[in-house]
Amino acid sequence: MSVPLIDSFGRVHRDLRISVTDRCNFRCTYCMPADGLDWLPREDLLTFEEIERIAALMVDRFGIDSIRLTGGEPTVRANLPVLVEKLAALDVDLALTTNGATLGLLADKLVAAGLRRINISLDSLQPDRFERLTRRNDLDRVLDGIDAALAAGLNPVKINAVMMRGINDDEIVDFARFGRDKGVEVRFIEFMPLDADLSWSNDKVVTLDEIVSTVAEAFPLAPVERSHSPAAVWHYADGRGSFGVIASVTDAFCGSCDRVRLTAEGMFRNCLFAVDEHDLRELLRSGTSDDEIAAVISGVVMDKWAGHAINQVHFIRPGRSMSQIGG
Repeated sequence: MSVPLIDSFGRVHRDLRISVTDRCNFRCTYCMPADGLDWLPREDLLTFEEIERIAALMVDRFGIDSIRLTGGEPTVRANLPVLVEKLAALDVDLALTTNGATLGLLADKLVAAGLRRINISLDSLQPDRFERLTRRNDLDRVLDGIDAALAAGLNPVKINAVMMRGINDDEIVDFARFGRDKGVEVRFIEFMPLDADLSWSNDKVVTLDEIVSTVAEAFPLAPVERSHSPAAVWHYADGRGSFGVIASVTDAFCGSCDRVRLTAEGMFRNCLFAVDEHDLRELLRSGTSDDEIAAVISGVVMDKWAGHAINQVHFIRPGRSMSQIGG
């Protein structure tokens, strides 16, 4: 019988984010340098069996019911459908976040392995701008990947678009129209201080209010829907779908956060912005029992902060970038 994974503020944690690699086939300017980062040695990555063991423990012991695979770019991890099949057998809500560039080849295999929904990162619909942002000329491959995800039956297909002032904020309505026409849900994301080159500043954040008002000028909206999800969701008044905004900076959802994270090399984190992490890989490889590992996980979650404190004087930026932690 499972017991809730609760922190000292009474938040129950049901969502596990698992990074399967720190590597990526893009070099997005807000994420990593042009030459990439120092990749983890392959032997330092958790094996699929080690990932499965931690995931199964958290499902069985703590009632985790949602797992999302992330990176880096998870599809560059060899034989990813094998891991998907292992985790799908746990009977959880299993999802994947990807840049979409390889979905033309992988979508059908991922669905056959048990994947049911997907988020695809896409920060510009303009070819030249996409290339400047990602340092790759792959917009057509990503758009083909979105079509492949839809054709394979993944549902929902969501598009993650990080909005940055002066970079792509003039595409808000274009993204809204794209989502309506394609039948996908766009998730606009406020730019967060997790970039590798430390270029983030508050004036680069395009806020929730700005995004919603911009969309509303083009397409009338129905009232907002809010759940435990990090995104606030607006429906279009004409019934043609919806869009969401993840406002981690200006309207943080820390008070209802139910996420914990496992990095590609097995570090357990109780928050995306945590400054401490705990080595589960060492426990796995030294013969530690499930009971002992579960006790460590419980303790880490109990110590979770009330919130990340962005925009407050005591905010401490994590020592690793988003791609190294897991999106």
